[in-house]
Amino acid sequence: MEANRILNIIMSGSVGPVVILVSIIIMVWYAGAVYLNSSFLIDRYEKNNIDWSLSELATDSWSMERPVLPSPHQVAKELKKTIWDKKITSKHSLVFHSGVTLSSAMLGFAMGTFLGILLSVGIVYVPALDRTLMPWIIASQTIPILAIAPMIVVVLGSMGIVGLFPKATISTYLCFFPVVVGMVKGLRSPNIILVDLMHSYSASKAQVFWKLRIPASIPFLFASLKIAIALSIVGAIVAELPAGAQGGLGARLLSGSYYGQTNLIWAALITASVISATLVSVIGRMERSINKRMGLQT
Repeated sequence: MEANRILNIIMSGSVGPVVILVSIIIMVWYAGAVYLNSSFLIDRYEKNNIDWSLSELATDSWSMERPVLPSPHQVAKELKKTIWDKKITSKHSLVFHSGVTLSSAMLGFAMGTFLGILLSVGIVYVPALDRTLMPWIIASQTIPILAIAPMIVVVLGSMGIVGLFPKATISTYLCFFPVVVGMVKGLRSPNIILVDLMHSYSASKAQVFWKLRIPASIPFLFASLKIAIALSIVGAIVAELPAGAQGGLGARLLSGSYYGQTNLIWAALITASVISATLVSVIGRMERSINKRMGLQT
């Protein structure tokens, strides 16, 4: 009974379920490392007539120099080596490369958010744009980002535009779509009765927009921003791959792929995931703060 009570207390909070889920993922990860790395080790054992046991196979699978799937502690060691053991300004530091990726991602996020809000207002207030522009916006997202990214980088490079802006353009391409869809839904969310009530008080279109439609669209906007800010990191990383960039998490992924450094690849992926989760959390905190000021939640 005491054990059940403690378990209920742990599971009732937000930390307990997360810890349990992470523990399960780590156990599955370790098992997957043994499964994927074992074939190479078994071949080596048989060629050298080495007797082996399951425990020895697991230990060797978790300590290979170039594994197919590195174990969690190998990735942790790589993160320590490339984050804490390197200077921030070092070209081998993931902090340095994270800053490069984050700068283009944030610029792309800002441009994508601005473009998305601008397009959504036009679509809501101009019926012709709703009929003509919205289908093209939806169709634009059917183009694979890996196909369009090299084209954008090459075209902008031929125009003399290099550096941060081409990578930010890829992030913008991914960011603006969820913002457009969310804001259009939000701006149209007020009940028609409320719109008619404001018109009965001789409210102008601008007053209806600022006092009714914008407040109603805030929850939809923040839901879209959470998706957009995560996509901005993806766009920045993808943009660094065809550009052959010397800096950025995409460059680290490319370098790890070239030299078979799977530990580096996984360390860069986890770093990107942590950055995305942190940014989404920041947007969530902003949402709660603004909603509280607007009286949308206590």
